Amino acid sequence: MQHNIPVGELPPRGEEMAKAVQTCVHCGFCLPTCPTYQVLGQETDSPRGRIFLMKEVLEGKLEVADVQKHLDQCLGCLACQTACPSGVHYGDLISPFRDWVRETGKQPWSLRRWIASLVLPRPWLFRLALQAGQLVRNRLWLVPPTLRPMVAMVPPEVPKEIKLAEFTPAQGTKRGTVALLAGCAQQVLSPDINAATIRVLSRQGFDVVIPPTQGCCGALAWHVGNGPLAKTQARTNIKAFEIECDAILSNAAGCGSGLKEYGLILKGESDESAGKKFATRVRDVCEFLDEVGLIDPPTLASPMRVAYHDACHLAHAQGVTSAPRKLLRSIKQLELAELEHGEICCGSAGTYNIDQPLLAAELGKRKAESVITTGACCLVTGNIGCMVQIHQSLAKLGHPLPVLHTIQLLDQAYSAKK
Repeated sequence: MQHNIPVGELPPRGEEMAKAVQTCVHCGFCLPTCPTYQVLGQETDSPRGRIFLMKEVLEGKLEVADVQKHLDQCLGCLACQTACPSGVHYGDLISPFRDWVRETGKQPWSLRRWIASLVLPRPWLFRLALQAGQLVRNRLWLVPPTLRPMVAMVPPEVPKEIKLAEFTPAQGTKRGTVALLAGCAQQVLSPDINAATIRVLSRQGFDVVIPPTQGCCGALAWHVGNGPLAKTQARTNIKAFEIECDAILSNAAGCGSGLKEYGLILKGESDESAGKKFATRVRDVCEFLDEVGLIDPPTLASPMRVAYHDACHLAHAQGVTSAPRKLLRSIKQLELAELEHGEICCGSAGTYNIDQPLLAAELGKRKAESVITTGACCLVTGNIGCMVQIHQSLAKLGHPLPVLHTIQLLDQAYSAKK
């Protein structure tokens, strides 16, 4: 594809953006893996269509308003990136483009951007918002239409907060030290994930450190185009994790992906190299456990057939697909089932199910149907957003199966072994 993008007029990430546009040859291999193209069937709602639209805007041939709808409908799942035979780094284009639109002052107000930038990065505020939502979740007619999709997702109960120790020693022979990102929304929606992560890592011989000055990973802000906030959050974590450890771990696919993008987020800044160095230290918890190996095989108390869902920002953004499966298959009495069309997003995509509720609901329904077809008694995945989305989608179809994080199932298996 020919392009005449004025790279010099773009932000420091302009080179990556131009390269992504130029690399696309319009082959169409991305179409079967694009969730919105599968639902809407429109070229403008496909990866190659969106690349063309962004190219036209960057070259001054179209206005932002002409393409905003189609770009807002992109989940940013990056399934297209995995499927692309030409190696188009779509992620190097869509988020920087959204940030560039913000810089031009042409970005319209969005509930999704407001939630991602203000509420979710603050666990105390998110917990308060959920508690307020519980008061009206069964009385949606009292809620303004723009807020109804968000309120409809409020769980009937908000789990009690779990205080995490800043340091948890290794059990048995020490194998090393890891630092854990505690996350934001996950602390509120499913605090047991962090607790289970610490238990498993400690059992595997690792000291676990949770730096007290850490904050939001910045992924939510970055993916909705709030570059300044993403930079601030990245810098906070780079400083917070300036400790001696073997790896910086994340147990949320979206967070891990965001941490590994610090070099891109800080591109052109004086601390760009620090961002790149930080990113090389980051591992998903399943990726790390697969690398170091489990010291003892876990065992379930009874046989269980489990379906595994590839969280998009674990499979497509980070390229981690085999590690969670290997860990699950190491659990005795567990049968692993694969989902049909497993590469398709469930519709969560950070705050996408709030801003695009109809598309998200359709994708969630399709994913839930795939889960039900497997006959599994439980779904396992590696991202809190996916867990909430699929659990609610299953419930809507009358199949409220338990949905667990991979690390939670490992923890349960080890607990059953005692």
